[in-house]
Amino acid sequence: MTATLPDAPPAAPAPSGRWRRHRTGVVVALFLLLAVAVAYLSTGGATGQDAPFDPANAGADGAQAVARVLADEGVDVDVVRSADELAEAGPGADDLVVVTSTERLGASSTRRLLDDAAGAGIVVVDPAPELLQLLDQDYSSGGVATGSAITADCDAALYDGLEIEVDDATGMPGDGCFDDALVTTTTSDGQLTLLGAPDLLTNDQVLRADNAAVALRLLGQRDRLVWYVASYDDLVADDGVDFTSLVPDWVGPGLAVLLLATLALVAWRGRRLGPLATEPLPVAVRAIETTRSRGRLYRRAGDRAHAAATLRAASRSRIRALLRLGPASDEASLVRDVARHVGRPEAEVGDLLATTGRVPGSDRDLISLANALAALEEEVRRT
Repeated sequence: MTATLPDAPPAAPAPSGRWRRHRTGVVVALFLLLAVAVAYLSTGGATGQDAPFDPANAGADGAQAVARVLADEGVDVDVVRSADELAEAGPGADDLVVVTSTERLGASSTRRLLDDAAGAGIVVVDPAPELLQLLDQDYSSGGVATGSAITADCDAALYDGLEIEVDDATGMPGDGCFDDALVTTTTSDGQLTLLGAPDLLTNDQVLRADNAAVALRLLGQRDRLVWYVASYDDLVADDGVDFTSLVPDWVGPGLAVLLLATLALVAWRGRRLGPLATEPLPVAVRAIETTRSRGRLYRRAGDRAHAAATLRAASRSRIRALLRLGPASDEASLVRDVARHVGRPEAEVGDLLATTGRVPGSDRDLISLANALAALEEEVRRT
């Protein structure tokens, strides 16, 4: 009986070459679309700003909660993000202008702010020392202790009995509330308020102590609030930051005092150099003494081979001078010329002058070698 196997299912058609070439790009595109969709859904489709104290920032350091509560309480909150938009908003005497991102203000944008908001109330949030100088205000009075709640310590009924609690605060110039962290002064163009405790506006600290009440009373005094978020785009070339604008004023005088102190120390402790003085040597050593001392050293060391090599080298140098041979002449030529000049065998002269000559075995042999070399030099000189 023969069993028949069922027919195998037909093979799936192979993907086309075009799909194989483009499937990686399609997968990447689908992944990017999915990422964009997730980001859109997670942010609710909003294009919020992430700058600190921004009214559209829903993060911990944003001020969206305060802006929305002010709008719910009937305050017309108009957010502008450039100097041109601020000029178009046209804040008047019945309006209040709050300025955040003040680190982006320069000399030109500050002048435009004061001109465009002339007559209106201005609240400057967290001004830096450079901005205080541009606003014709003194420097800040330093940090404020923020370990506990700060009670209002001014005569303004607006903040009577309220307390603020923030992580950081700076005292502003002048007499104000909350240890001078909130100072209001009257200028020729209107009212100027300096807020040195900006954290009371943030979403994560607005509910601490009476921060919310202080923020609403500060920014909700008038029916219209123009919220100006400063921008670097409003700066001009003259607003460029240089090194001198980044260092405190005391650095220059401090460096001058340090330089003077250094010069005084150099003048006090520096070595005073006089004219050069010549001093005679205490002892005059004759050349023969040096030679004898070196010979004694050789004798004490027992190095007769080195002593013999020194004697032969000195004799070769003197004989070359007598025969008017240059220092470049080799040793074999010197031995041959000397032997011919004095009429001695080359082997005998080579044993005396060459570096391959016999090494003295005793002091007597070394003395004999010295005498023989001296006799050879004298013989060369005579002939």
